Amino acid sequence: MANRKLFLLPGDGIGPEAFDEVRKILDYMNDEEGAGFETDEGLVGGAAYDSHGESISDADMEKAMAADAVLFGAVGGPKWDDVPYDQRPEAGLLRLRKDMQLFANLRPAICYPALANSSSLKKELVEGLDILILRELTGGVYFGDPKTITDLGNGQKRAIDTQVYDTYEIERISAMAFELARTRSNRVCSMEKRNVMKSGVLWNEVVTETHKRGFEDVELSHMLADAGGMQLVRAPKQFDVIVTDNLFGDMLSDVAAMLTGSLGMLPSASLGAPDGVTGKRKAMYEPVHGSAPDIAGQGIANPIAMIASLAMCLRYSFEMIAEADRLEAAIAKVLDDGLRTGDIMSDGMQQVGTTEMGAAVLEAYKAAAA
Repeated sequence: MANRKLFLLPGDGIGPEAFDEVRKILDYMNDEEGAGFETDEGLVGGAAYDSHGESISDADMEKAMAADAVLFGAVGGPKWDDVPYDQRPEAGLLRLRKDMQLFANLRPAICYPALANSSSLKKELVEGLDILILRELTGGVYFGDPKTITDLGNGQKRAIDTQVYDTYEIERISAMAFELARTRSNRVCSMEKRNVMKSGVLWNEVVTETHKRGFEDVELSHMLADAGGMQLVRAPKQFDVIVTDNLFGDMLSDVAAMLTGSLGMLPSASLGAPDGVTGKRKAMYEPVHGSAPDIAGQGIANPIAMIASLAMCLRYSFEMIAEADRLEAAIAKVLDDGLRTGDIMSDGMQQVGTTEMGAAVLEAYKAAAA
């Protein structure tokens, strides 16, 4: 079996702690299942800045570009609040997304039955929730030019961020949304702000035209993004796949994540276009949660989102569907058994730390193979 090349970027805060649990799973899969993972590790974010004054080095970018997939932890923290803007920890993440051309960010919002009572919403609104938010990741206001702060004099400044989308960017993200919907409940809701933004007008038009060109079997609806945010907390189970731009996707996916009980539970995948030779996509997988510097180093972080990100990696980059299913089932089994980290703790459950939770998931994964 050819080696599967994984590049690991644990990053800052709780990233390295969560990564420790993923390494144990990878080691087991290599040693006992012959998975053939070949791993290398680099620095990103504040850790990279402390080492060599930039948020990711050219050498580590080359390794990321050469890998079959990148596993990413988290970046940032108050320690680096005063570093130059272009060297801030988050710049490393943005460079990875941009240089690898990871235009599609998949963020599932799944409410495990055992955690239905942990949501801030009523149990009946979230029990069985399974939404996939598809966020366009390399265009829009985060990357548009000009992006400036200008001193106007007299104590006044002007900040400009530019929202820019071209037709092809909207076509490829909407086509992926329709393709993914076909593997689920066959429904797509496109969200934008066409009532006040020209980019929203174009987004709506292009999604509609893309739907007509080969995807009419998929149910398509449109919703203004602010109304979408309201509906996510009013009746979230009405949605199957949501497709939206970079800015609204950033916000709406965090709203959807909290419906499930904790940001510490949810993974994400960022995918590029398939190449013309092998059909493989560049890909990066990361938990939705941030670096959580307030709890870093205490051994109490929830590693499930990082482990679930590995499951997405198995599914989308390596077509290891059975292993991905087993890993996701292992997470559900551990939660059903009542184990909880502090962020998802509730009455009558057993609170455990990062290492204990990771070990329990691995044991459940092993047991499922027996």
